[in-house]
Amino acid sequence: MTQGIRIALYQPDIAGNTGTILRMAACFGLAVDIIEPAGFDLSDRNLRRAGMDYLEMAALKRHVDFATFDAWRISEGRRLVLFTTKAALPYTEFRYADGDVILFGRESAGVPDHVHDRADARLLIPMRGGGRSLNLALSAAIAASEAMRQLG
Repeated sequence: MTQGIRIALYQPDIAGNTGTILRMAACFGLAVDIIEPAGFDLSDRNLRRAGMDYLEMAALKRHVDFATFDAWRISEGRRLVLFTTKAALPYTEFRYADGDVILFGRESAGVPDHVHDRADARLLIPMRGGGRSLNLALSAAIAASEAMRQLG
């Protein structure tokens, strides 16, 4: 039985990015985990505005904090794959597995050290030209596409 790839958002700051990721995940058949607290109102009304009519299609699970999320992930036997600008391994050189949870940090601050320490892998989207980072929703789409490509 397959578990499927999941996208996890650590305390997201921007409703529009979260809505875009929910829409992308719904279209690709991926589940999304939101690790609270978020930097915006996580009400269904607010998410529906950001994710449009795709919210009903989205498989969304909310976690009250990182400890609760991490305990759930471990109980499910899932690896935690963190995308971070502090990594050295390009995302295309990593071998994804069914059940992986691909984690993205806050738009404003990434994830704290204790979350970095819990990751089974830390991956980087290489960039040319001096930009600090890509948009969160764009990064999630890049990661999801590569994981799905590898897993067929």
